Amino acid sequence: MPSLNFKGKALVQNFHLLVPFHELKPVKAKSLTPKPSLHDNLVVYGDNLKALKALLPYYHGKVKCIYIDPPYNTGNEGWVYNDAVNSPMMQEWLGKTVDREDLTRHDKWLCMMMPRLKLLREFLTDDGVIFVSIDDNEVHWLRGLLDEVFGEENFVANILWQKKYSSANDHEGLAPMHDHVLVYRRTDRFKRKLLPRTLAMDEQYKFEDNRGVFRVSDYTCNKTSEERPNLYYAIKNPNTGKKVWPKETRVWAYSQGEHAKHVEDDLIYWGVDGTANVPSYKRYRHLLKSGDGYVPSSWWDFEFAGHTDDAKKEFREIFPETDADDFVTIKPTSLIQRILTISTDKDSLILDAFGGSGTTGHTVQQMNKADGGTRRFVLIESEAYADTLTAERIRRVIKGVPKAKDEALRAGLGGTFSYFELGDPMRLESLLKGRKLPSYEDLAGYVFYTATGEEFDARQIKRKTGFIGESARFDVYLYYEPSLDFLRNTALTLEMARSLPKGSGKRRLVFAPTKYCDAIHLETHRIEFCQLPFEIYKSAKPSRA
Repeated sequence: MPSLNFKGKALVQNFHLLVPFHELKPVKAKSLTPKPSLHDNLVVYGDNLKALKALLPYYHGKVKCIYIDPPYNTGNEGWVYNDAVNSPMMQEWLGKTVDREDLTRHDKWLCMMMPRLKLLREFLTDDGVIFVSIDDNEVHWLRGLLDEVFGEENFVANILWQKKYSSANDHEGLAPMHDHVLVYRRTDRFKRKLLPRTLAMDEQYKFEDNRGVFRVSDYTCNKTSEERPNLYYAIKNPNTGKKVWPKETRVWAYSQGEHAKHVEDDLIYWGVDGTANVPSYKRYRHLLKSGDGYVPSSWWDFEFAGHTDDAKKEFREIFPETDADDFVTIKPTSLIQRILTISTDKDSLILDAFGGSGTTGHTVQQMNKADGGTRRFVLIESEAYADTLTAERIRRVIKGVPKAKDEALRAGLGGTFSYFELGDPMRLESLLKGRKLPSYEDLAGYVFYTATGEEFDARQIKRKTGFIGESARFDVYLYYEPSLDFLRNTALTLEMARSLPKGSGKRRLVFAPTKYCDAIHLETHRIEFCQLPFEIYKSAKPSRA
């Protein structure tokens, strides 16, 4: 398979593995819940690469749908490359605005995107899918990058979204009317869902007989008798006895054998009085293979999925004090709703790593309000407006927007969310020196995920016994407190080994600063010991596809 090459690629291919895990600090004052939790709806403030790594222990393999709206790299967005890759060339890139005059702007953009996409893939369920909004500036490069990260066999579609309803007459070239939404699945277990049928579709079924409601379709096709002589034959109208032929420029859409079967199944319609000049084909509503839905296409016009003016109107309604024109790439909730409708269930987890104005979170709450769902969202925003814009939009739509036209939004969509900020990196040297020690929960998530490769659920922690969770192979225990005295004076003893709960009966994986217990007794009590901080990676090393 051809590969995509760009400056810095070799340096960032595995950079996501080198990013340290960071603490996640709850900020109750900025949350909208009595008790912030990592299992609530989330708004996370911080660099999205670091935030993704910090969230990985909690949400690895749990996200049904990812939607991201990264910088389009038009040269006018003012984005800055900030990944501290250990390379003189890339260190030179740090902190500098990427503009149109930058000859390496495509390289920088690809170097920014690659590690993020690699981490995002790890969040998806086996039947999960990612949607990426982009325009013509980077779509060709992004397609190659997604092929590499997800596999070209997992390409699903390139959706064309008509983002404008009219073209700009003052545009110097061809006025751009669309964006791309690239769609890739995690594995072939992904199955797209059907879209709900519209009233206009149902209104086409305006005929009825004793078998049910039906609509009619043309019985001919646009081929000539020279092209398809086997489809050019006479059909007898059973009501008049006349033989009818298709027009000279057309033929029947079905062979004589298929037509005979249609007659037998009473699928031929000869008009209200049975004397039409040509037959039509009956399509019964109850025989639709798609049931109550219809198959989505890759062309989404503005009537179907909204447009940028819709997005700005929604934004102004929620933030009347802010100029919506400052956010040129803001998306309408109708676009995100279409994405979630064809890709998620009512209880799915949705991740947006470029949270921006909070449209994804708003849409999730809106859909939950409409159908009683329990979808959850995780929004990550690296800009300083994570609180004043991203989270603030969620606060307002939950509580209610007094001047909103939509009744549900005016009353408030309800729900909760927790606001988190990135804390310090959990570096092993910090543990050794007792500096910037992580909280118990943060370290528990780190060691559990790193040792087992499985999702960590903080709700399973039983601090008194040291239990932090059960994996496929182990009951996992952590003896730790963020105190240098505790680390210096705590060890796994024979008494502690004997007092471990019976648990699931699996082997025990025990993390502690040291041990006073020999190998024979460890084996007797089914214990695999891992010394903090050196042996976090020691235990299970499952393959990660």
